[in-house]
Amino acid sequence: MTSHWGQPPRRVALLLEYDGTDFAGSQVQPGKRTVQGVVEAALGEFTGERGRVAFAGRTDAGVHASGQVAALSTGSAHSPATCRDALNHFLPEDVVVRSAVEVAADFDPRRQARSRVYRYRIEDGLGASGGRRPLTRLRAWQVERPLDDSAMAAAVALLPRVERDWSAFAGAVPAGYPTVRTLLDARAGRCGPHAVQVTLEATGFLPHQVRMTVGALGRVGAGRLSPQEFAALVEGPPGSAGPAAPPQGLTLVAVRYPPGVVESDTHDWHAGDWTGGRSGRQG
Repeated sequence: MTSHWGQPPRRVALLLEYDGTDFAGSQVQPGKRTVQGVVEAALGEFTGERGRVAFAGRTDAGVHASGQVAALSTGSAHSPATCRDALNHFLPEDVVVRSAVEVAADFDPRRQARSRVYRYRIEDGLGASGGRRPLTRLRAWQVERPLDDSAMAAAVALLPRVERDWSAFAGAVPAGYPTVRTLLDARAGRCGPHAVQVTLEATGFLPHQVRMTVGALGRVGAGRLSPQEFAALVEGPPGSAGPAAPPQGLTLVAVRYPPGVVESDTHDWHAGDWTGGRSGRQG
């Protein structure tokens, strides 16, 4: 990075919330509007610095975040609170920095993360309205028939909570791309008369893994797949668990770190949305 402040570089972690509807994804892409691109542009407007903003994980086009973590290096002497407020001044309305804290100079939001938590929302039983609700169409996967949420909960409970290969639930990955991850927790349950929520926590996720998991769970809820058949999909060949659920129902709600890596008095850094009122673990 380049700076005209003359200060030793400092590292600042950002807690980001964004509506992914009008983004081509989180990662910067030439000629496309991305979350990383607008955050880096805001940093340039604020400090005059041109530097990369690192993200804890990638989100696809149309996917939202309430707990994405990013990190930037700056030679400025501005406090984290000033960085937050100034970046928000320059950011578009569909992205906001919820909190900012100073971290170690070598902080890597992706490599040092202990886990990621994703939430997926399905709105079901919408037959009387033609299978759609216009006001929430960009926040949920909307299906016409009611889903059997009990069967979905039983199915997701059968997923192995161990380190293993998850390529059956992944989209296309490059040759040699590591496909071993550890699923730490998984929940599914009704969160409203016409809403089902699926929440997954893992050390990391493969491309489209959450959406393919939810897509298969949707087939369970519709009675086309038993919980046992769903669990057996894990043993299938790469990509065989698809198709993936659409992106608009997915939100990255938390990135968790070991104690001491990100120190903040703001509970938002540690919060997770869990079906059944389970609180997020500190970390």
